[in-house]
Amino acid sequence: MNIDRFWSIIESARSSTAASGVRFDEALVNLLTRRPPQEILEYAERFDEVHDALYRWDVWAAAYLIGGGCSDDSFMDFRAGVIALGRDWYERIALAPDSLAGHPAVIEAASAHRDDALFYEDVNYAASGAFERLTGNPDSFYEAWAEYQPTDEQDSDAAEMGKDFDFDDADEMHRRLPRLANLYLEASD
Repeated sequence: MNIDRFWSIIESARSSTAASGVRFDEALVNLLTRRPPQEILEYAERFDEVHDALYRWDVWAAAYLIGGGCSDDSFMDFRAGVIALGRDWYERIALAPDSLAGHPAVIEAASAHRDDALFYEDVNYAASGAFERLTGNPDSFYEAWAEYQPTDEQDSDAAEMGKDFDFDDADEMHRRLPRLANLYLEASD
């Protein structure tokens, strides 16, 4: 599956959510269950690629501001939430994480002093959920993935994360992510 097809599936799930009121992760699982198992595995491969591409300190800092802190597990959920926003927002955020300050959900969460914007754990498990629905076996995806997994897959820990910095240093956060820092740090002062 090429990257355009991957984003087409994401956009179809987003459209389905808007039309039916079904949660995004559920719409995504519904779409994937209509695909052959091989295509679900290909979707999972593309998902891992775009998910891993956001494994950077600047994106993590944005998640830290929005979430009022951000553990390793929460950062996985945040990156899944960014993917759920669709290709346009994903590409904006990948280019400049501070652009999240312009997203309506982030603006609303900041003004309501909520720390749950964009953290979307269930999106991480759409492919395994689709496999389980197809087979009735909760382990079927992981068994198929072990056979499918590309041999040239890179470890996300080995990816270039950029330069680490102190997320608790307000001056540094204002320097690196000025718009988000203005939304979140000013609101907490």
